[in-house]
Amino acid sequence: MKFVKSTWTAVGASLLLAACGGGGGGNAGTETANPARGQLVQSPPIRTVSLGAAEFSGQLQAAGASGQLLLQLATGSATGTLPCGVDVQHIKYGTVGGKGEATQASAALMVPTGPGANCSGARPIVLHAHGTAVERRYNMADFADTTNPAHSEQTLVASQLAAKGFIVVAPNYAGYDSSPLPYHPFLVADQQSKDMIDALTAARAALPTLIAPVSDNGKLFITGISEGGFVAMATLKAMRALNMTVTATAPLEPVSAALNYGDYIMSGHVPVASTLLLPMLLNGYQKTYATLYRTPADYYTSTYSAGIEAAFPGTYTFDTLVSSNTVPLAALFSGGAATTPAAFAPLFAGGVGAGNLITDSARNAYLADIANATPTHPLRAALKANDMLSLGVDKPMLLCGGAQDPTVFFSVNAEASAIALAGNPYVSILDLENSYPLTSGMATVTKATGAAITALQAGFQQTKAATQAAAPSDPLAVVVAYHGKLAPPFCVAAASGYFANF
Repeated sequence: MKFVKSTWTAVGASLLLAACGGGGGGNAGTETANPARGQLVQSPPIRTVSLGAAEFSGQLQAAGASGQLLLQLATGSATGTLPCGVDVQHIKYGTVGGKGEATQASAALMVPTGPGANCSGARPIVLHAHGTAVERRYNMADFADTTNPAHSEQTLVASQLAAKGFIVVAPNYAGYDSSPLPYHPFLVADQQSKDMIDALTAARAALPTLIAPVSDNGKLFITGISEGGFVAMATLKAMRALNMTVTATAPLEPVSAALNYGDYIMSGHVPVASTLLLPMLLNGYQKTYATLYRTPADYYTSTYSAGIEAAFPGTYTFDTLVSSNTVPLAALFSGGAATTPAAFAPLFAGGVGAGNLITDSARNAYLADIANATPTHPLRAALKANDMLSLGVDKPMLLCGGAQDPTVFFSVNAEASAIALAGNPYVSILDLENSYPLTSGMATVTKATGAAITALQAGFQQTKAATQAAAPSDPLAVVVAYHGKLAPPFCVAAASGYFANF
C-alpha cells in the first residue's frame, strides 16, 4: 500500500519530455469502442516519450541526489550511463471491474531501445504493479506532466527495469487514468489479477506495431510495490491456475497477509497513512462485494462519512484530503493504541485521538470476530478471501521489504509470508535492514545473500541517514518517507538484479 504523494518529485520534474523526442508520430491506426478483455482500444498505441540512454542518464544526474541514486543503483555509478534508452507507450485495453462488469483500463508499455545487445530484439517482459494512489489521474505512461502523481514510480521503473533491457508492462489499474470504472477494486485479487493479465495480453499485441518494435522472448517476470506486491502475488496465483508461464516473481513491500494485517491494524497497530489506506480498502470492497455496510456512516464518524466514497480514488491529493477535512491527518481510532513493539509505540499512539475517522462501534464489531478462525464479519471475510498467505509457489520468488516499515509492517506481511513458505526452495526474503527479526519460524526461511544484497542494504542505511540529516529537527522524517520513498528504489533494484539471473 505504498502511499504515493510526491516522492522522487525532483526526478519526475526533470523529465520535461516535450523536448525529448516524445509524441505519437506514425501512430495512426484503428480504434475499438468496446474492447474485449485484453483487446487494445487503439492499435498501434500512442508513444508518449522516447528517451535515449545518454539523455535519460543526463536527466537523472541533473536531478540531484534522488536521480543520482537511481543511476547508482542501475549502473554502479552516480554519473553512469544507462544501458538502454526507453520508449514509453500509453496503451488502453478491455478488462473487468470488481463485479465482473466490462470496463477499460490503461497501462504504460516501456520498451528498451538502442544498439546494446540487451536493448533490442527479443526481450523478457516485466509485469509491474504500482503502489497505492489516491488520485484517479495516476498514469504510469505520462512522463510529460510533471505534476502526475505517478512520476516517481514511473521514473524508478523506467530506470531500473526498462533501461536495463526489460520490456515493462505497468497497468494503471481499473478506476485510474482514462478508465471509466467509477471505483478501484483495491486488494481484490480476482479483479486485479485479471487487470494485469489483460494488460499483458494487450501489450503483447502492441509490441510488433510499435515505432521501435521489440519482441517477447517468452520470459515473464512479475513484480509490484506495496498494493502492487499483493497484486503481483494474486497475478501469480491466477496465472498458475491458467497454466500460464511465469519465470520468477518479486513482491516488494507486499500486503501479502491481508487478514493478519487488518487484524493487526484494528487491534491498535496504526500505520502511517492509515486514514488513506482504510478508506481505499473499505471503498474497494464495498463496491465489489456490497456486504460491508448500508451507508458509509456505519464505519465513518459523522465528520467524515459524507462524500468519502467519491474521494478514494478521486481528485484529492493527500494534502487536500486533509485540508478539506475529508479525512483526519492521523487519528484513525478514538483510542486503544497498541504499545508493542516498543519501537512503534509512538507511531501507534499518534494514530488515535479526537476527531477520529472510524467509529468505535465499527471497530468493536470487527474486534469481536478476531477469535473466529473462519471470519463472519464482512470485512474480515473479504480480507480472508483475498489473503495471499496460502499462495502456492513453484517458481523463484524474492520477497523484499524493510523490518522498520511503518506502513506495511514487515513482520505481519513479507515475513509472515516467508514463514508460511519456509522450506520452499523457490522462495527467499530480503530485509533491507539486515535484521531478520527472530519471529518463530524465521530460522528456516532462506535469506537473500551475496555482495549485491549487502551493497543494497548498506546503501539503504546511507539513504536513511541522509534523509534524517536533511531534516535534523523532524524526528519523523525517516518514518514518513520509509515505505513510499526510501525502500522502493532498493527493492526494485533488487528485483531487477534477481530477474537478470534467469
